[in-house]
Amino acid sequence: MWRQVVLYFRTHSYHADNCQAKENLQNEDEADIKAAQWIFKPMGSERTEIRKRQMATTPETPGAAQAQLSTGNRGSNACCFCWCCCCSCSCLTVRNQEEERARRTSHELQVEGIPNCEESPAPTLEEVNAWAQSFDKLMLTPAGRNAFREFLRTEFSEENMLFWMACEELKQESNKSVIEEKARLIYEDYISILSPKEVSLDSRVREVINRNMLEPSQHTFDDAQLQIYTLMHRDSYPRFMNSAIYKDLLQSLSEKSIEA
Repeated sequence: MWRQVVLYFRTHSYHADNCQAKENLQNEDEADIKAAQWIFKPMGSERTEIRKRQMATTPETPGAAQAQLSTGNRGSNACCFCWCCCCSCSCLTVRNQEEERARRTSHELQVEGIPNCEESPAPTLEEVNAWAQSFDKLMLTPAGRNAFREFLRTEFSEENMLFWMACEELKQESNKSVIEEKARLIYEDYISILSPKEVSLDSRVREVINRNMLEPSQHTFDDAQLQIYTLMHRDSYPRFMNSAIYKDLLQSLSEKSIEA
């Protein structure tokens, strides 16, 4: 009798354990299915849900929405509020261009400080005739230099005369700081390969100038000045004597002399 009772309770407990185990297994399967569904949820749905949660918790203000819109539409013309750190940012490019433009404007104003022509009385017929005798006589008088410079301007080689005149002016200076400043300007205007008014010099003379620029003096450009003087003498002076500028001036002075 007792054996049957014990066997009954053991059987009943076994079935209860099996039912509980099946229920636990079913719950675990459902949890695994839900986890798998979350893991393999489409990325778009996940982002949409996250976006909805953010909008529900922190609604955007009109200013913030406009800022995000401008950030998203930022193109090549980024403003100075751009957050990029690359050196190609357009705001940096514009700023560099403005600085370069200001530097060029200042430089052009310094160059424009050179007068268009030297102050001199009108040349006489004797002086104009003397110009034909030698290039040295032409360059000795302000009126001759002005006439020759006018001719050089028509040939787009006026920088030769400007350089020669700048060197002559440098020789008249005695103040060290003024000499250094004028030498620097002459180098930038007529010697530098980046200048549009660069004069034609050979490599030997350029090397001499570069050495002299370490300690500028009144004679820093003497070799270059002599080379440009020789170039004008041999190349431009003969054409000037046959130019309309010289012939018209000579004719007008001759007519005035006859009338007088």
